[in-house]
Amino acid sequence: MATATQLTCSTIINDLPDVILSNIIAAISDVRSCNSAALVSRKWLVLERSTRVSLTLRGNVRDLFMLPTCFRSITHLDLSLISPWGHPLLSPVSGAAAGADPSLIAHLLRHAFPSVTSLVVYTRHPFTLRLLPPLWPHLKETKLVRWHQRPQLATGDEFNMLFENCPQLKSVDLSTFYCWTDDIPTALESHPMVASNLTSFNLLNSSFPEGFKSDEIKVITQACPNLKEFKVACMFDPRYIGFVGDEGLVCIATNCSKLSVLHLADTSALSNSRGGPNDEGFTEEDAKISVGTLIEVFSGLPLLEELVLDVCNNVRDTGPALEILNKKCPQLRSLKLGQIHGISMPIESKLDGVALCQGLQSLSIRNVGDLNDMGLIAIGRGCSRLAKFEIQGCKKITMRGMRTLASLLKKTLVDVKISCCKNLGASSSLKALEPIQERIQKLHIDCVWDSVKEFENIDGYGYGLDLNRSDGGEASSNFAGSGDTFGCEEEAYMLQQKKRCKFTCDLNCLYEEVNGHGNGYSGRSWDRLQCLSLWIGVGELLTPLTVAGLEDCPNLEEIKIRVEGDCRLWSKPSERAFGLSTLLLYPKLSKMHLDCGDTIGYAHTAPSGQMDLSLWERFYLFGIGNLSLTELDYWPPQDRDVNQRCLSLPAAGLLQECVTLRKLFIHGTAHEHFMMFLLRIPNLRDVQLREDYYPAPENDMSTEMRADSLSRFEAALNRRPISD
Repeated sequence: MATATQLTCSTIINDLPDVILSNIIAAISDVRSCNSAALVSRKWLVLERSTRVSLTLRGNVRDLFMLPTCFRSITHLDLSLISPWGHPLLSPVSGAAAGADPSLIAHLLRHAFPSVTSLVVYTRHPFTLRLLPPLWPHLKETKLVRWHQRPQLATGDEFNMLFENCPQLKSVDLSTFYCWTDDIPTALESHPMVASNLTSFNLLNSSFPEGFKSDEIKVITQACPNLKEFKVACMFDPRYIGFVGDEGLVCIATNCSKLSVLHLADTSALSNSRGGPNDEGFTEEDAKISVGTLIEVFSGLPLLEELVLDVCNNVRDTGPALEILNKKCPQLRSLKLGQIHGISMPIESKLDGVALCQGLQSLSIRNVGDLNDMGLIAIGRGCSRLAKFEIQGCKKITMRGMRTLASLLKKTLVDVKISCCKNLGASSSLKALEPIQERIQKLHIDCVWDSVKEFENIDGYGYGLDLNRSDGGEASSNFAGSGDTFGCEEEAYMLQQKKRCKFTCDLNCLYEEVNGHGNGYSGRSWDRLQCLSLWIGVGELLTPLTVAGLEDCPNLEEIKIRVEGDCRLWSKPSERAFGLSTLLLYPKLSKMHLDCGDTIGYAHTAPSGQMDLSLWERFYLFGIGNLSLTELDYWPPQDRDVNQRCLSLPAAGLLQECVTLRKLFIHGTAHEHFMMFLLRIPNLRDVQLREDYYPAPENDMSTEMRADSLSRFEAALNRRPISD
């Protein structure tokens, strides 16, 4: 009789057919996991390399012998992060400095990656566009990157080089490419065949000082009638000549009726600056965009799935247009509105405006001056599939309205951003999100430390919102039971009977329904929160974060902190440290973005009684060595008068204490001897200086990192043994 051992199947994973095994390996998305799989055996190495389709090169251009030649199936190649970052990849000057002919470098890339159809490249010198695109005649997608000044060329010359050598282009991304707006229409008119083949065009670039004007948009859309994705920075301000108004919007809908993704944003909206706390959401000037035009545009784009209309001038009474948007664009899933007023103005219990867009999964609202709690609740009732919701600069929204919306969307909402809302500080924002506390995965709040005492006596306090009131004023004293509560049956009954029903929403009852107990800090954790984003004003401390309600985030992996303000208005901060040690409460925190790029101060000698930026950097980085970070993106503060963002000596000394770091990206410049401090981090594997801001310094100072000094640092970094 056969033993159990003999009957046991001895099949292992290597016995799977190569087709199945290659599909399994191809499904691995993490790069380090892919590299680990390639080390299992020779067979796995061959399968992994043959299924890898995307690759980002990070080595130094001088190390040609390290160029990998085993990735023959790569179709997407990113060359924009090759070291030294921002220096010309292919030009006679850089080729001479590297000791190699730039044409040779280009052909080595073609030999190593013969199947490329999608290319990302930093294009500081036009020689790059002259050499690279002809190597891949079947190139279909390209993204150009440039943060430095535009070279002195005739209008459209750079794009002429690109279009002449890439006749099969389908997608062009210029969202991080500094150029002139009139370069693009000129090149498109010169190459009508390439323009007509384009299906995706991204011109949403914050470097344009004024954005595209109406006549330029007209030329672009006429030349590219087959666009399915169009993203463009516009000039909506009617005080400027050529502003985008009714005529410009109608041209887009008329010329590009196949659009499924349309982003129209004013350049001021792309700056990502936070509005003033007392700004009521209305501007002095109204945009020259009528409701009738919006209806015509929405009616002409029936395939829309994603729409951004971020206008920095008032567009009023848009409710009827948004109702047409729901009817004419049934596939719409994502919507972002900025300075668009009247989006939700319910009368009694009737839904209107954006609340009728029931298919939305993502909704972002910015600077809507007339949106109150009643309108917000109507959005929660109507847009019941929302997984992502962002609200910014809406001064009439309170914790009660936001909490009701969270209760109504408790089954779907996982991504929330609350920013620059006068009545929603950190504590009130977190209190409002308690109904989805156990579900939310991504969160942004402003670190405006409102008093927690306001909520100490919240237990047992009835938050009843009378939905029959149009002013969204004081809460009704009615509780569930004295009137109908929100629900599908009640709403259907209301619509069928077509008569006024009295609706109340008791937040205590909604909260008990979800959690089994009433209001108040329950001590529950934010179990699924993985990414936390924070805005904080200069000089403020991070230490109240846990007291505000984020004391227990067991699965938080990434945090993004953006500091904004003018240090010159402060003599010194109130405490020695910003409060990064507070983040020790999050056991899985491994990634951090610390953005002080909008922190302004004195880079050199500060006036008497002031602190220079080096001392402010010490304030913000103090305690970072106590965190177990593996990845850090850091933006040093800046001195705009000299256009300088430079890592200081205190910052370098504090960063060297991050002994667990593997990746460090500094978005600015640094002195070579300061960078050498970083060699003391034992597991540091990837370091790069990126001057990715406008305008990037054209010529590095003699004491800062240049191509030679950066190469010396990278050589010293690569000589060290890495355990894994």
